[in-house]
Amino acid sequence: MIEIPAPPFVWLASQSPRRQALLEQIGLRFALLLAGPEEDAEALEAVRVGESPTQYVERVVLAKADAARARLAARALPAAPILVADTTVAIGGTILGKPVDDDDARRMLRLLSGRGHRVLTALAVVRGARVTHRVQVSQVRFARLSDSDVDAYVASGEPRGKAGGYAIQGRAAAFVRRIEGSHSGIMGLPLHETATLLRPELLAMRHLETPSEPPSATPASPAPDDAR
Repeated sequence: MIEIPAPPFVWLASQSPRRQALLEQIGLRFALLLAGPEEDAEALEAVRVGESPTQYVERVVLAKADAARARLAARALPAAPILVADTTVAIGGTILGKPVDDDDARRMLRLLSGRGHRVLTALAVVRGARVTHRVQVSQVRFARLSDSDVDAYVASGEPRGKAGGYAIQGRAAAFVRRIEGSHSGIMGLPLHETATLLRPELLAMRHLETPSEPPSATPASPAPDDAR
């Protein structure tokens, strides 16, 4: 059973707990609009030959937006804006998605060791037939990682399901020497861009949260002399 908040709210088409926490941080009310078992999300995320990292995240987020819009209609759910996001890591022109296993995570971490890379997060907001999207890019530089660093991190289980095989909000924060861009974008949801795309909804929500001013008391007029 989907819990649907009172309007205004947005649908979040992501099961990422990080994205959910970031939306809560900026006070955005949302309900989850998750893919069903019949949807092949992995097929959407397969990299195509010759695709640049920017082309990749744009294509994936727009495909996810189309799928989320169809999902909303098929389930006959209340109309509201739909927020979709996709994050990938790129080193040069090489796209690093989610590792398929621990060995793949080790490969990615060794590739990132001591080098700079980009984290690209694409956002899309669906309002009826209209889709608006943005791509936010951040630069991250890792320190050099020893084999024991890599092995211990992979053994923690944290790389699983993470683009590039790491989570900056977790233990991998110790690997990061420098960031240029959006910390929340590296986590999977750049908050400035999100707030910009959803500005009307945020303003409406904040208006509802603002307590109304109590009526001002009008001071009583002094009684006339002949009434005292």
